[in-house]
Amino acid sequence: MNDKVIRQSLQNRIIHWGIAFSIFGLIVTGILQMPVAKRYNITKVFEWSGDYFFTLNLHYIFSATLIFFSFYHIFYHGLKREFDIVPRKADIKNSYLVIKAMIKKDKEPPSPKYLPEQRIAYAAAVFIIALLIVTGLIKAYKNLLGFDISNSLYTWAATLHNVGLVLIILFIIAHLIAFVPKANRALLGGMFSGKIDKKYAKHRHSLWKIE
Repeated sequence: MNDKVIRQSLQNRIIHWGIAFSIFGLIVTGILQMPVAKRYNITKVFEWSGDYFFTLNLHYIFSATLIFFSFYHIFYHGLKREFDIVPRKADIKNSYLVIKAMIKKDKEPPSPKYLPEQRIAYAAAVFIIALLIVTGLIKAYKNLLGFDISNSLYTWAATLHNVGLVLIILFIIAHLIAFVPKANRALLGGMFSGKIDKKYAKHRHSLWKIE
């Protein structure tokens, strides 16, 4: 008897880890654009980290990768009409009820494939990634292609891009903390093997029509 159910397809996992890898690379190379490598002796271990143009080119490569996986995600799920992760009207209220039940160890309200707080987190991730992509493209438009734009636009783009950097780091921390509660740990394996426990799925995601 199979006690596992597929929660994340191979496509989903490729997209998830592709975006995660891209963001990690962007954070590292973005920080290295600041004069931190030499200041904190990182160059003694990774000599390339102090080369501004090398890290800038790496940043552009990771940017292109993030854009590719982001648009691939939109078109792939759009064509398949898979909108389970898209936020719904009562998600904020239901998130409160789920978290409250987890803290008090009461029975949680029934949920579909994704918990309401997961859909809210998805919306936050979309906003932050879109902010990074748009502001990054504006900066690249000037730096990489050599086109002239107003100083005020470039300043706003650079400022918001830095805000996006802080937000994405905070989001990753919050994303990892979300797996601290025991009730959420069973979902972690879904992003690696694609499968989660069927009994757990039926219990916590009773509204999910498992194929």
